[in-house]
Order: sequence, then C-alpha cells, then structure tokens
Amino acid sequence: MTFDDLKSKSMKDQLDQKPNGERDKGLRFLSSRRWYPAAMTLGILCLGLLVTVILLIIQLSQVSDLLKQQQANLTHQEDILEGQISAQHQTEKSSQESQWELKEMIETLAHKLDEKSKKLMELHHQNLNLQEALKKAANYSGPCPQDWLWHEENCYQFSSGPFNWEKSRENCLSLDAHMLKINSSDDLEFIQQAIAHSSFPFWMGLSLKKPNYSWLWEDGSPLMPHLFRLQGAAFQMYPSGTCAYIQRGTVFAENCILTAFSICQKKANVLRVQ
Repeated sequence: MTFDDLKSKSMKDQLDQKPNGERDKGLRFLSSRRWYPAAMTLGILCLGLLVTVILLIIQLSQVSDLLKQQQANLTHQEDILEGQISAQHQTEKSSQESQWELKEMIETLAHKLDEKSKKLMELHHQNLNLQEALKKAANYSGPCPQDWLWHEENCYQFSSGPFNWEKSRENCLSLDAHMLKINSSDDLEFIQQAIAHSSFPFWMGLSLKKPNYSWLWEDGSPLMPHLFRLQGAAFQMYPSGTCAYIQRGTVFAENCILTAFSICQKKANVLRVQ
C-alpha cells in the first residue's frame, strides 16, 4: 500500500468518525429545495430594483428635459423683459424729450401770448381813444355837403341836366362853387373813375376865348400841358368861344353853345364844432 492510499484511508476514517447527526444535516441541506424561492425572490427584487432604476433614469431624463425647457422659457422671458425694459427706457427718453419740447413750446406761446396781451391792451386804449374821438366827431359837420363827392381837399357834384357851358358855369356859382379844374394827374384819375360808367360829356372850367386866345381855367390860370391833350377842335375859335369837356376819360374841345352835363367843384370844409 502506497502513501497516498494510506492518506485517503486516514481521511475516510476521520469522516467516518464524525457524528452521524452532523453528516445527515449537511446532506439534508444539500438535498433541500428551499433555496429556490429565496433565489426567485432575490431575482424578482433585483429585477424590480432594475426597473425602478430605469424608471428613475427616465424620470430624471424627463425632469432634465423639463428643466431645460423651463430654462429656455426663462431665457426667452428674460429677453422679452429686457426688450420691454429697453422699450420703456426709450419711451421714457422720448417722453422726456417731448416734455422738454412741450415746455419750450409752452414758454414760447406764453411769451407770444404776453406780447399779444400787450398789443390787445394797446388796441383797447386806441379803441377807447377812437370812441372818444367819434363822440367828439359827432358834433362836427362833414367835409362836403350832401350829394357831393369828397376827394382829398375838394368836393365834387355832377349836374342833373345838360346845359351850355355858360349856364353850367352860372349853376356852379349859385352853389358857391366853380366848374371842374384839374390840377394834377391824381385829380384827373379820380374824375375818370367817377364817370367811367357814364357815356355823357361833362363840361369843365377850361375855355378858349377872346382876347387871350389861350386855354385858361376860370380863375385865369393856364392849362398845364403835361396833364392831358385836348382832342377835337382844340385850335378852332367859335363866336361864343371854345370850351373843354371830358367824356369816357378823354378831354375834347367844342363849341361852348352846345349842351352837356357839368361838374362843379369847391373846397372841402375843415371839420368845425357846431
């Protein structure tokens, strides 16, 4: 018998020397099926834990996405808020500028209003003075009699009927006047406008008679050649004389015995207290 055989036999003898109870117990444990439910339970628990972990990972991912979305929304809201704040600042700046412009405009208007008020006060005083002058003027007579036309320093009246030159002269003398005398281009323009709507001839106080044989006014003053030029029989001497009349703005020369309307003239009265 070899050494190995002796060793194996010795170990076998030792095993055989163990109590029968312990040896039977180990065999019963090895041969029992109680460890299957425990293993199954443990496997189920591990599987549940794995599912729980997966669900937690999914939820964490969803929460992370939600947080990212909320962060994006917050960023967008911040951008909107910054834009609103910027717009508000711009509006406030524009409002301040408008207020300054409005303030300057109000000051300018106030200054103009003050000037207008001063002018109105001056006009009010002038109006009071004018009313006072009108009250005083109510006690004065007009510069010309009734039915006479007033122009500058003279009064004029147009006859109501045609007469020869001499009769027209007498009619004017009866009115404390003389026949028309034109001293300036302004007088001529006034007369031309006054008879512009009439086609009738009107005697003037200008005649050509013996012994002078020159055109003279009633007061003996000569005709100023630059005022107007006589048309018609300007150099013809009639027995009763050659007289001047005005018709449609032109001055003509004709026989003094012919009939025509006439224009009387006299000085305007200076305002006098009655």
